[in-house]
This record gives sequence, C-alpha cells and structure tokens, in this order.
Amino acid sequence: MNMTDRERFLATMHYQPRDRAPIVDFGFWWETIIEWHKQGLPDSVTYESYDSTQTDAFFGMDTYTGGVSGSPWLVPTFEEKVLEDRGDHEVVMQANGVIVQRKKFMGSIPEHLGHTLVDRASWEEHYKWRFDPTNPDRYPKDWNAARKIWNDPTYPRVHLCNGGSFYGWIRDWMGVEAVSYLVYDDPVLLEEMVDTMTECKLAMLEKLFANGARYDACALWEDMCYNSGPLLAPEHFKRILVPQIKRFTTLLRRHGCDVIWVDCDGKIDDLIPLWLDAGVNCMFPIEVGTWGADPVKFRKQYGKQLLLMGGFDKHILARSKADIEKEVRRLAPLVEEGGYIPMPDHRVPPDVPFDNYLFYLETARKIWAKDTNLKPLCMHSSKPS
Repeated sequence: MNMTDRERFLATMHYQPRDRAPIVDFGFWWETIIEWHKQGLPDSVTYESYDSTQTDAFFGMDTYTGGVSGSPWLVPTFEEKVLEDRGDHEVVMQANGVIVQRKKFMGSIPEHLGHTLVDRASWEEHYKWRFDPTNPDRYPKDWNAARKIWNDPTYPRVHLCNGGSFYGWIRDWMGVEAVSYLVYDDPVLLEEMVDTMTECKLAMLEKLFANGARYDACALWEDMCYNSGPLLAPEHFKRILVPQIKRFTTLLRRHGCDVIWVDCDGKIDDLIPLWLDAGVNCMFPIEVGTWGADPVKFRKQYGKQLLLMGGFDKHILARSKADIEKEVRRLAPLVEEGGYIPMPDHRVPPDVPFDNYLFYLETARKIWAKDTNLKPLCMHSSKPS
C-alpha cells in the first residue's frame, strides 16, 4: 500500500498498520537556509514562513499540517512596524502588541522592551475586544471552497485545527515576570483572560463545525516551561487552565478530532499528567535540552496513551555522522511501535552543516521509513565519510 501523508499520519497516531513511518521536520531557522546556500543548497530553495513549502518539497518531506482552520489569534492584530533602527538590531512593535529589540540577522529570541498589556485597563482597551468570535476575519473567506476540502475523501494532507494558546500568549503579551505576579496579585484578571480566549475558541469551533469542518488533529502552543520546569506552578495550572482546556478538547473529540498536541519547549515533565487530564494527548517537539527529555523515556512512563512528536536532539546534527546514525537507530524501535513521529526537537539551527543534514535525512529514510514509498529527494546523494 502507498499512503497519503494524511493516511500515514492517522495510522501512525492510532497505532495502525501503515506503509512506513512519516518523515517530517519542524523546519529551519531562516538563517540556516542562507548558510546552506553557501554549502550547496540551490538558491531556488528559500525559506517560506512556517509552512516550509519549498523546503518540504526539496527534502522530500511528508507534511503533518493542512486543511482549513479558523484563527483563535488576535483579530485584528496590532500594526507591526519598525520603531527604531539600531544598526545590527531594530526595535519593533510586533503584531501582538509587544515592543522588542531583535537582531536583523542570526537572531533567535528577541528582547522584550515594553508591553501594551500591563493591567485590567489595557486588557479591556487593547486586547479583550480582539477576541470577538463573530469577526468574519476569523473564518474562511470562501466557505464553499473550505467545505470542498473538508469533504474530499482523497485530500492528502492532515486536517489541522489551530487551537491557539491558553497561557503562552498571555505570557508573551505581559512578559514572564508580570504574568507570574498576576497569578497572585490579580488572579481574577488572569482567569478572565483565559476564559475570554477559551470562549472565543469554542464559539469559533462551533461555527466551523456547523459549516462542515472536520479535523484530524489540533495544535496548541504554550511554551510555558524553561530548563528547570514550568513557568506556572502545577497547582495553578490545574486550577486555572485544566478546566478550560478540557472544555476545548471535549468539543474537539465530540466532532471526531482525537489527536491534540501541545507545542511547548523546556522541561515539560511536571505538566504532562495535567495536559493528559485536560485531554491533550500528544507532546511536541520534546525539546531535549540540558534536562535530557527523551521520547523513549516518556513512552515507558506513560505508555501508548501519550503520543509523541519530535525528540531528536537537534544539536546532534552538528556533530559527527556516526553520532547522527547512532541516534536514528536508538529511536528506531519507538518509531516502529507507532504513536511517535520523529523529527529534530526544534527548528534546525545554522551551525548544522548542510551535508550533515542530508546524511541525517538519508539515514532516517533508510532506517525509519525503510526506503519505502518515499518522496523524491531533489539533491545529490550524500554518503557517509
């Protein structure tokens, strides 16, 4: 059998027979693509936002996203604009209302300089009204075209719902320190923010489902952990977030969507049981970090109830080819078991040599996918040195 990306994803996540394991990636820093152009990547392959359309095609990747979703985000967003040029840095008002300083090149996490959201008054003036679920800009511009995709049994990509965030966005808008104080200084405001976003998501989903939407999976984003654990204590997570997340996941499952992942960096160990209680059953990207997160360990700890995506230490890609092959083989039994889609544990950074990445990809295709029903690689073969 030769499966589509969607069929392969669903079979993998439900521990069913499949033609092979999915071969996917989380993506690349845009600086990585620029560096790789100097190392042999054709100039015609460029970085295209988070969809990575060109790179997916060039590297023969499967996809784990697709379909038509609504937007749980700020609608409308703030106007994004450069406020000040500081040579190799620039000060920017972001679309989320946060003022940051960021590098023009080789930058990762920008430095927060100021926040529009600082208290109840600024919440009501600048943010709360942006979660109006009746705003038509949240929804497909062409409902008939959307329904055609949702109802097409041969649609080859995963129908993915954008679930947004319950805490991570607030942490971004206020900053870690301010939202941490808010838990104690004004918990009612924090709970109102979470409730407002949840109500918007639920109303949005109800309208989408009423118009024929179907979803195979849902993606949440939180980034609420660091190298020692969560930014929000588990007791507060359980009290404030779990009930709201459960409302959301219950609605999804009622309409047939039973793969719900959360994208959270950092040491997530203390929050996994709470996410599972709330109906979130897949962890992504399982950032290895200095704390040694490991998908093999998580499978032993939680069994097949916990689905997994990621967990290949991206730093290994900058080491030797022997190290790369060793890690591919270490993860192979878990890949074979199912319920796990391997990929580097974050976007591939520019210190990874292009040739190393090609070797990783060829090795993964051979060992994880057994060279079966693969998409063509649009590059010269890389051989071990």
